[in-house]
Amino acid sequence: MDKTYYHEYYIQERNHWWFLARLRILESKVAQIATDQKLKILNVGAATGATSQMLSKYGEVTSLEYDSDCCKFVREEIGLEVTEGSVLDLPYEDQSFDLVCAFDIIEHVDDDQTAVEEMKRVCAKGGNIFVTVPAFMSLWSDHDVINHHFRRYKKHSLQQLFKESGEVGFTSYFNFYFFIPIYLIRRISNILYKKDRKVKSDFNKFKPGILNNLMYAIFLMEKPWLRMRLKFPFGVSIMLIWENTKDDAG
Repeated sequence: MDKTYYHEYYIQERNHWWFLARLRILESKVAQIATDQKLKILNVGAATGATSQMLSKYGEVTSLEYDSDCCKFVREEIGLEVTEGSVLDLPYEDQSFDLVCAFDIIEHVDDDQTAVEEMKRVCAKGGNIFVTVPAFMSLWSDHDVINHHFRRYKKHSLQQLFKESGEVGFTSYFNFYFFIPIYLIRRISNILYKKDRKVKSDFNKFKPGILNNLMYAIFLMEKPWLRMRLKFPFGVSIMLIWENTKDDAG
């Protein structure tokens, strides 16, 4: 993210409807993985710490973030210890973690296959990797540009990154209910404002209030369906859970 963006991002992670509903949806899936056990968890791309705080309910969390300014901000703002590092070269021993999370991370790196292999390497036997990514290049917009995305995915292309070893246990699109309005808004915006425009993130349009609460409630309606392992046919995002079923994750 841009150097000044993480200050605003901290506020967004704790107030914007998308972040709030997404966090509860992710937690519902993490709870299914953890059951009653305490896990050793790696959170890759911790950003301003909201996901690490959520994950701490389920075990010991190690937080990793690429942006040094963001690491400093999180340490000072919420007292969370964050290691500066890259998903392309994780500074951890093989099979070190029971759960490796990368929520909207691998779209930020050119070599996403190396990122996946690194997460597999540090994932323990019987452990899981839990990733989310943005879906469909047809939704590409200024939001992807300002967030330094390399790509958006289809479910099959994400599954392909994990196919060589282990087992993909669950994959589904999500943010299903907002797919059509977001698609229409982004397509129209890309056509009308193709030239001479200031690039902005979707999150910059956030305003607290009734509309934010309503959109949060609509998005959150997906949580029980996903918890029951039902799969949406399309959506703005994709989630995937992979299990290390081999002694050697590589």
